[in-house]
Amino acid sequence: MDIREQLLEKAADSVGQMLRRRVEATPNLPAFMYPDGAEGPNTWTSLTWKQSSDIVDELAGGLLARGLRYEDRVAICSNTRLEWIFLDLAIAVAAGATTTVYPNTGPADVHYIVKDSDSVVFVAENAAQLAKIADDEQLDQQVHTVVVLDPVGVELNDRVVSYQQLREAGRAHNAAHPSALAESIASTTKDTLSTLIYTSGTTGRPKGVRLNHMSWVYEGVAIEHRQIIEKDDLHYLWLPLSHVFGKALIACQVQIGFCSAVDGRIDKIVQGLGEVHPTVMCGAPRIFEKVRAAVLTGNTGLKGKIARWAFSVGYASIEDRLAGRELPGALAFKYKLADKLVFSKLKERLGGRMKFMISGSAKLSPQVQQWFYGAGIIVVEGYGSTETSAIAAVDEPSQPEFGTVGLVVPGVEVRIADDGEVMLRGPIVTPGYHKLGNKNAEVLEEDGWYHTGDIGELTASGRLRITDRKKDLFKTSGGKYVAPQKVEGAIQANIPFVSQSIAIGDGRKYVSALVVLDPALLQKWADKRAIQGGYAELSQRPEIRDSIERWMERVNAKLERWETVKKFTILDHELTVENAGVTANMKIRRSVVTDTYGDLVEKMYPQED
Repeated sequence: MDIREQLLEKAADSVGQMLRRRVEATPNLPAFMYPDGAEGPNTWTSLTWKQSSDIVDELAGGLLARGLRYEDRVAICSNTRLEWIFLDLAIAVAAGATTTVYPNTGPADVHYIVKDSDSVVFVAENAAQLAKIADDEQLDQQVHTVVVLDPVGVELNDRVVSYQQLREAGRAHNAAHPSALAESIASTTKDTLSTLIYTSGTTGRPKGVRLNHMSWVYEGVAIEHRQIIEKDDLHYLWLPLSHVFGKALIACQVQIGFCSAVDGRIDKIVQGLGEVHPTVMCGAPRIFEKVRAAVLTGNTGLKGKIARWAFSVGYASIEDRLAGRELPGALAFKYKLADKLVFSKLKERLGGRMKFMISGSAKLSPQVQQWFYGAGIIVVEGYGSTETSAIAAVDEPSQPEFGTVGLVVPGVEVRIADDGEVMLRGPIVTPGYHKLGNKNAEVLEEDGWYHTGDIGELTASGRLRITDRKKDLFKTSGGKYVAPQKVEGAIQANIPFVSQSIAIGDGRKYVSALVVLDPALLQKWADKRAIQGGYAELSQRPEIRDSIERWMERVNAKLERWETVKKFTILDHELTVENAGVTANMKIRRSVVTDTYGDLVEKMYPQED
């Protein structure tokens, strides 16, 4: 029996059954922590697996009472919060399917997603999210129930109910029908639809990716088999649950049994880390880049010199530590001093107990990984997509290989096509797109191989390295291929002020870039110099451009000659969902941006033949 068969045999038949097994195994262990939402210091409440499961059952009963049937879709439009998780698990217990909706999605796309998914229940976080499905007669007929988490300013009625009312209805339903939830779970199999996640494509309408219960129960047992996260770990969860990465983490949590502290307020992450002292956190690359940028720009004078010395010591220690060797005497003494003066303070900002962090959803710069590792903080990279249930590969925290996404999860096959495209096959791969059967053949082979659209390679140790998106590669007029993600990664890893960047150069003589500055760091820069003005004005100051010019020299030192950025333009505003610069999950719409700012691009190529 191969590893895939072993894991499939171990896996539950459904998420509902997986939750039942977890509660049976560890009913009194902590499952979730959540804050009171105060503006100042938070008080965190802890719930056991049994307590959490009781709430989930109430919600599941409430959904059944409202008429939810097998594989009926429930759309959730909310920021990350505990109620999101409980509702998602309740939908699974009730044999329904979750449609995830990013809370920053505009009304037009919300309408499209809810209609296309045939969702019959809509969960809105508050009045603002509820307003996104207003004034649509078709949706009024299709969506028979609306649940509002924070009903302030919302008129409740027979169709629009509060989260608490749904729980109350569930208690009554479960008392009257004590076997209903068991029957729903029994009706659910690995092949039952669990989730519809609409990919916020950089072009065109979002596509609904179908993920069955197989995706989540297999992710759970596969990650458990890797023994990356243990039962006694405390995970800090802030990632958007509308994203496949967040969903996969919940599946892993239910299977393994660790506790998650849940708070989706991004501006409260640092505060939350200091309050709950987690051992594990997952995030997108920008979070780690921002931490590094804050350190690089925040220390000046003597403190700055000490920090630079400490990180030089950290870099010098990397080779020995990766090899598992003791540091030689002098270096060991310096590292201990650097840790006391600098690194320990950074670790304390992360809560003081962080064992490792995982970066996903976009490519992480190896330079950022090395910076953290030098300080004694491990950041490894994971890899996947919505179509592969998020976690297709993850590096090993105990022995990281910078620049790779590690080994593919057990039981999943990987191969590199002749053109360098990464292909995957296994239980985590989507069975196809919702109502778009004609699109399936574009990415799925008849024998199950999925075309990821990413270019990559396998290292000597068998780990996967991703270099870029196949469709994003461009060729300069000199015939050299350039991977824009590599260039953009170098820009954001070496210029602390830059939060977004777009490398340009298809058919051009050289590479140029559009860059966006981090508003908070830009303001800090201005405050230190007593310079007045808003983002638009500050970003165009000659002093800041001169500073970026100097940092860009460092960027170019990390790149091949044909990849170096010869010219750049600083945009006077951020790229947002509202101005169509990024998707709902914050991926840059490359073609839209280059078209929108075509005049600025052309100015970087004067008199080009």
